[in-house]
Amino acid sequence: MNIKRQVKITSLVSIALLLGSLTGCSSLFDKHIEYEYVLPDNYPVLKAIGYAPLSAQPGTNQAQKMLMAVKVSKLEAYRELTEQVYGQNISSSMTVKGAIAKNDGLQSQVNGVIRGAKVVKSYAAGDTYVTELELDMKRVHDLYITQAKPRKIKRVTYY
Repeated sequence: MNIKRQVKITSLVSIALLLGSLTGCSSLFDKHIEYEYVLPDNYPVLKAIGYAPLSAQPGTNQAQKMLMAVKVSKLEAYRELTEQVYGQNISSSMTVKGAIAKNDGLQSQVNGVIRGAKVVKSYAAGDTYVTELELDMKRVHDLYITQAKPRKIKRVTYY
């Protein structure tokens, strides 16, 4: 009698495990997933200004110095945009001996890719060359969408 009871219990446990595995396993069914694209609520416009001193640029004549200042001011404006988008990585160190600071160092680094920025203005102001950039995040989003196509699940249908 004891063996018959063990066989019944074993059979019931086996059936329960089989039914549990069938109902919990969704890979047995085919499914169709519908996605919808996610759009942000608003798109900010970031602005940055880069400056470069004309007289401090390397060059043998004023035209060469002007061209270098144009490039430097544009790069400075792009650096400022990159800071706004990605932030800055700041490292600092200090050595203190006898309650007196001996070495004090600070380092800043910016790293990122800026796509879609446009030059709004580029002009000389006295001995300084100025470049104004604008980064419309709607344009950045449109460039991103053409490559990444972000989406979220809208509906899942099981067959």
